[in-house]
Amino acid sequence: MGEAKVGEEFITHEFDEAIAVQQSIVEAETTLSTKHPLSSAKTALKASLADDEVFLKQLRTLGKEHDATGKVEDVAGGLKKLMEETLDTATTEGEDSDFYEAHAVLLNLKRKQMDSAGGMLAIARETKDAKLRTAATEFQKAQKASSESLADELAAYAVQIATAAA
Repeated sequence: MGEAKVGEEFITHEFDEAIAVQQSIVEAETTLSTKHPLSSAKTALKASLADDEVFLKQLRTLGKEHDATGKVEDVAGGLKKLMEETLDTATTEGEDSDFYEAHAVLLNLKRKQMDSAGGMLAIARETKDAKLRTAATEFQKAQKASSESLADELAAYAVQIATAAA
């Protein structure tokens, strides 16, 4: 585990983590938007990817003001590794259950970003940073909306897999 971070060091850490997780999301969506077996999921992933690329750029810009570069630390590293492993298995093995797992891990990363956005929004309000407040609000809303869409697609995929004729 890393050492305790406070003040500006904590803000830098939060931006590093958000950037690293967002990069993992963009990479996963890039792959799943073309390889996912469910066509409606591909459509949802492509829509999410377009927004997430913009948010990644925005996080990098805002993070730069706090010396954040996307340094991968404990939490982001664990999530990144899990995303890469499940995505690799899905694209290598090609089984529905493997794609389902990769889709589920991606959804968890998106939900992690919702939490990060909430923290950034609270920090922005406390520090009276209007630019960060606006960006964090937009980021949080978009992550919530795309998470709901991807969760609906995951549920539909679960039904498809569960009811497939053996």
